[in-house]
Amino acid sequence: MTNNHPTLAVDPYYDGVPAYMTEVYDWAYVDPKWVQALDRNIVVRILLFLNDQRLMRAYLNEIEPGSKVWQVAHVYGDLVTRAAQKIGPKGAFHLTDVTPVQIEHGTRKLAGMDWARVMRADAAEFGGHGEGSYDLICSFFLLHEVPEGKKFEIVDNLLKQVPRGGKLVFVDYHNPAKWQPIRYILKLVNRLLEPFAEALWNNEISHYAKSPERFTWEKKTFFGGVYQCVVVKHKD
Repeated sequence: MTNNHPTLAVDPYYDGVPAYMTEVYDWAYVDPKWVQALDRNIVVRILLFLNDQRLMRAYLNEIEPGSKVWQVAHVYGDLVTRAAQKIGPKGAFHLTDVTPVQIEHGTRKLAGMDWARVMRADAAEFGGHGEGSYDLICSFFLLHEVPEGKKFEIVDNLLKQVPRGGKLVFVDYHNPAKWQPIRYILKLVNRLLEPFAEALWNNEISHYAKSPERFTWEKKTFFGGVYQCVVVKHKD
């Protein structure tokens, strides 16, 4: 008996995308029409309450020209271009993301830079090109966007890739001071749009590591505690 039901085509922009991305962040990171509209420096500046440049510098200042860097997710605006340019042709820049449209945008921004590669991969599973091969790994505003269990998986996988002498940088949200009015704006935003974000208000990033005692966790906060930059290294 033949099956006369037509096979539904899978939209290539949604193929293999994790359920939490399509259920929570479709408008922000998956739907190509929205991504086209949002992938602009001015959008990043507004969303980060004019703190975009200082937060980007917190990451970029950790990059050494000629080093090998893995950025675990695409970021809107020109950050990936600036990171690759600082690394330069004597180094290597690897950008991964889990959604096809983000790969598309990252590839366009890094066109012509032979030392830059864009790969579709889950930050919780990507193994680089051999464990410990990166001088610097950066998670820039990724952790607050993933479910709790995924936070543990990502942090542990990133820590596995850091060699002695290398470093892992997290730039993300933090627990704002009670006097900071942005705290109450973000509480509303989190209720409506960012259901996984407030976990970083309640937990240090080191909480998501199986063996945090093996590393040093140097944290700086910005803008009344709204944001944090954590630099992680192996203990000597």
